[in-house]
Amino acid sequence: MTTSTKAPEKTRKQGSEPTAVEARAEAQRIAFGPMLFQACWIMQRRGLMDALSKSGTHGLTREELAQVCGISAYAVMVLTDMALTANVLWINEGRLGLTKVGVMLATDEMTRVNMDFTGDVCYEGMHFLDEALTTGKPAGLKVLGDWPTVYQGLAHLPQQVRKSWFDFDHYYSDHSFPPALEIVFKDGPRTIMDVGGNTGKWALSCLRFDPEVRMLVVDLPGQLREVEKNVTAAGFKDRLTTVAADMLDPTSKLPEGADAIWMSQFLDCFGEAEIVAILRKARAVLRPGTPLYIMETFIDRQRFEAASFCLAATSLYFTATANGNSRMYRAEHFAPLVKEAGLRIVKEYDDVGQGHSIWRCEL
Repeated sequence: MTTSTKAPEKTRKQGSEPTAVEARAEAQRIAFGPMLFQACWIMQRRGLMDALSKSGTHGLTREELAQVCGISAYAVMVLTDMALTANVLWINEGRLGLTKVGVMLATDEMTRVNMDFTGDVCYEGMHFLDEALTTGKPAGLKVLGDWPTVYQGLAHLPQQVRKSWFDFDHYYSDHSFPPALEIVFKDGPRTIMDVGGNTGKWALSCLRFDPEVRMLVVDLPGQLREVEKNVTAAGFKDRLTTVAADMLDPTSKLPEGADAIWMSQFLDCFGEAEIVAILRKARAVLRPGTPLYIMETFIDRQRFEAASFCLAATSLYFTATANGNSRMYRAEHFAPLVKEAGLRIVKEYDDVGQGHSIWRCEL
């Protein structure tokens, strides 16, 4: 973890451009990308990846794969033909096995979470991306339900979709919470306000970390029911207070008296003007020296190119399905919003967990 204020973003120099043949081949991978995704996702869910992983370097024939997974020889043929062209599988004397890319698809938790999120939550809705970009509304949300934004519908999503949504959300935050706790508790806060508490994972992390701390969670009513259920089940109900509030409601306010305010993966759910409005509500209840901690994954603060790619793709989910006007931000675009709200960024931590940054902001 670093506290540097800048992390240079990788750029592709003009001299490193691929040849025309390479560029054309890459363009075809993009053109048929949805087919490749579906083939690999089905191979995950129907057990082909797992069977090939267990076979190791020995591999399996197509006939053996069909028998083990209970699907037709035809299904195995078309799926593996696609995977072979994408460097997901190797073939040797009629036996198929996983390449390193295939091993990641079969065993890597991050890859599984991202695949399920894309397939269950995003895929159908992306058909309406152009409409969403034109209207500024989440046009693709209608494939999941009839709500203004996905957040009003989280408690009502189909079970598999809801699981994939929360698995995605929790995977990245869970890896960042342990170092984040060390940062937030340096000052020994007695009451922490968690704005956008989701299912209560951060609240529970704090309650377990410090037996004296009290948590004040602010969120929509549907989410607060989940928070209360989870915190009560863990035995910490006596140190939890919840306040129902819609941060997009111009009349809503945040409660006063917290020693620290926490917003984790929350502000990226809003457009720029909405972020400024929410931060001003936080500013109104801050005392001099009281910290507001913002934890986000900024595209331009990532160590790995693949992470920036994933974040840019997630922005399109926000456009098509979540709310139509938010995105995964770049730090260079987010910092001016903090300033516009009347706050100062007094310390920055990069590389927290899975590519998060934490900003300590004050009056």
